[in-house]
Amino acid sequence: MEKEIHEILQKVLERITPSKEQREQIERLAEELRDKVSKTAKEMGVEAEVRVEGSVAKDTWLSEEPDIDIFMQVSPELPRKMLGSVCLKIARKATEGARDIERFAEHPYLETFIENIRVNIVPCYRVDKGEWKSATDRTPYHTNYVKQHLNARLRSEVRLLKKFMKGTDVYGAEIKIGGFSGYLCELLTIHYGSFLEVLKSFAEWKGKTVIDIEGYYEHRNDELPRLFPEPLVMIDPVDAGRNVAAAVRREKIDLFVAASRGFLKKPSQKFFYPPLTQPLNETAIRQRIKSRGTALLFLVFGKVNAVSDVLWGQLYKTQRALRKTMEKCDFKILRAGAWSDEETVSILVFELEQAKLPLVKKHLGPPLEKKSECEEFLRKYLDSERTVCGPFVEGGRWVVEIQRRENDVVELLRRKLADGGRRVGVAERIAEAVRERFEVLLNENILNIYASNRGFAEFLTDFLAGKPKWLE
Repeated sequence: MEKEIHEILQKVLERITPSKEQREQIERLAEELRDKVSKTAKEMGVEAEVRVEGSVAKDTWLSEEPDIDIFMQVSPELPRKMLGSVCLKIARKATEGARDIERFAEHPYLETFIENIRVNIVPCYRVDKGEWKSATDRTPYHTNYVKQHLNARLRSEVRLLKKFMKGTDVYGAEIKIGGFSGYLCELLTIHYGSFLEVLKSFAEWKGKTVIDIEGYYEHRNDELPRLFPEPLVMIDPVDAGRNVAAAVRREKIDLFVAASRGFLKKPSQKFFYPPLTQPLNETAIRQRIKSRGTALLFLVFGKVNAVSDVLWGQLYKTQRALRKTMEKCDFKILRAGAWSDEETVSILVFELEQAKLPLVKKHLGPPLEKKSECEEFLRKYLDSERTVCGPFVEGGRWVVEIQRRENDVVELLRRKLADGGRRVGVAERIAEAVRERFEVLLNENILNIYASNRGFAEFLTDFLAGKPKWLE
């Protein structure tokens, strides 16, 4: 087994380690951009120290997916509300002519593509350690820390961990994914000493795990549960008050635990390079939907005026709100998912046991021992228009059969969303899009969209399959 694992890791490393030519290209481009941003800031009267950060600076980037992070460190005297807008202007001017997208973390930053390489230009404040004014102020300190603690061997181990996490769909700190960040991968590797030791540790997951590399809480362990309630805690080596893993969703930790066990038991390159999804053809997807015997409900709406992280945050919030609305009306939801092309269309999908419920349901009243509650129950249901049968005594309590207020889930959602859905918890930007246009589609009625949108077809094929691609 050890030999098999070693051979797999060597093959993966050969694919993900940058060649000499790639390094030269990326390093040249990074320096050119750093100089250009620095020069543009000076021309626009903004004093800024411009640095190359992220995986390129730390030499932990993957040859297949290089990206460059340029950070503009500006004076802390620049007002917080101006940080994003001022630096965006500089970034846009420095990369004029390139395709760019405004992104948002704690504040706006620019994502652009130059020579087919993704570049992030991010503003932050030039502050002393611990005197943070924005979340990105820590990044230069993160870069310095990692560079001090990684050698050539450990950089290869980080690359393996990143690629494994990408292949098992747990990598990426953005809200859409809610997974492990690159910095967290680097710290895990520094702490455990190798890719395989990280996997072995998570394969033995017993619940809450706290890692404190610098020993900030060595004699203060009793404080940790109160300060950091998350299941995985990685104390930031440059900020004792921050959990680097705070944004990792529990489902992603669980998936990584399962994938770690899977790889150690049955190693395969699939964990690093999962097979591409081939969408089912129309006949197959129709049969797959029909054969389930459940109800697949789709809420389809158009463009949402929000940057990616805001969009996904609002999609997940809306998904939770609508799930709660349906469950309050007795609809049993098996699974839910969200998909968006982030430009023209977004779709929430819910799989329910059934789309229509019986018109009548049984409603249990209080036990006979509770005299006053029984009297109140009888007053409420004895002459109610909703009462179909009863009240009657059964099993030592009053019982009544009543008409459901809602028994058709499609009609329920159409009615609740007619005004945008804010009253049932639909997020603000989603509600704006829903007010413009929305559709609630059931089962095969989604096939027109499926046939015309490859991205959604891949998503739905995977959603219906349900299992991780590495699971055999």
